[in-house]
Amino acid sequence: MIIVRQCTYRKMRMIDYHLVIALLLTSLALPVQAYNVNEQFSINGMIAGTGQCQHVSARLPSESYDDDGSLETFDNTCRGALPLQLEASYHPGDANEFFIKFGFAADNGLNKVSPWVLSPWAADLEDNVKDINGRSRDYLLAAWYRHTFSFANNSTLGATLGILDSTDYLDANEYANDEYTQFMNEAFVNSGSYSLPSYDRGAALEWTSGPWSVNALGMNIGENDNGNNYNFWGIQTGYHADTGSGTGNYRIILGGTSSAFPNPSGTDEESLLGWGLSFDQEINAVMAAFLRFAWQRAEAAVDYKAHYSAGLNFNGSGWGRTPDNIGVGYAYFAGGNLDIENSHVFEAYYRLGFNDLGLTADIQYMKDRRTGTDSVQDNPAGWIFGLRADIEF
Repeated sequence: MIIVRQCTYRKMRMIDYHLVIALLLTSLALPVQAYNVNEQFSINGMIAGTGQCQHVSARLPSESYDDDGSLETFDNTCRGALPLQLEASYHPGDANEFFIKFGFAADNGLNKVSPWVLSPWAADLEDNVKDINGRSRDYLLAAWYRHTFSFANNSTLGATLGILDSTDYLDANEYANDEYTQFMNEAFVNSGSYSLPSYDRGAALEWTSGPWSVNALGMNIGENDNGNNYNFWGIQTGYHADTGSGTGNYRIILGGTSSAFPNPSGTDEESLLGWGLSFDQEINAVMAAFLRFAWQRAEAAVDYKAHYSAGLNFNGSGWGRTPDNIGVGYAYFAGGNLDIENSHVFEAYYRLGFNDLGLTADIQYMKDRRTGTDSVQDNPAGWIFGLRADIEF
């Protein structure tokens, strides 16, 4: 469930531009090579420096004007952020793996000052890596052990136990799933309708047989935004297709929680339940498409009851730049039982690839519409312009 935020706004400052430049230069200066201690043990990481600037205004059917007759607008600002993630993997044998992942970040980017419900960058930023899920745990994102069983019919079953991220098992998408190398906006990373939790205790099963797969997991989450401990469960069935036009993936997802979320009136606690589809398909050697549809039950207080998104991916082989790609996407969110009527998100990006380094120019348009008010301040619309540098090492 996405919680509506009340934000404050500050004018654009020169220090924001300096921060943007510093973040990008820091990313470019880092080494870009993984460290393999031996065949069993490896250390990897990722760092991404981003600067985003928002230009917010709104033009509604009944426009709001200041006393001087000018259209009321929001203050505009720029912000930067620098997340760093480090992970280590140990394989004592082909069937066993131990994994640990740490996350650090400087600043929160526009996410803390954005007037929109959905985050302009869905990365794990400074506030996200501290006191994770109310567990009084900082920086440790994941730590688990997996054993994989192999069967005579070439099917496998992986069993994992530890601190998990549910998005590693549910709602995957080839072209809209990675906030560090693909789309930045929360709308194109994972569907909010499943209320997917990250970085807490749980167990997961992953079964594969030919083109078919089934993932299932259960987690216990320290606390939600209301301070309640709760359980989460999810299951995903997938099919991998290899067609004449290229490969594709078709997934059905179902997820829910225990009763730990307040109803709209705040008089009782309800469970969450969401279901949906995630598709991605190559169309030809250059172009691919993705679709996401998701719905959730509205017994608990929820910002949105449905989410629909679609987009295209173009790889750089079409213009002689194989490491590059372009992503274009649009998402529509139908309001739930709070004060959000709907939200629209459009995003397009161009990512230049240089081995393990990526440089991305990103543009977003966002618009929220709240029920019962024509106030421009309550119905923000506008543009976000961003630059991102990412390195995997």
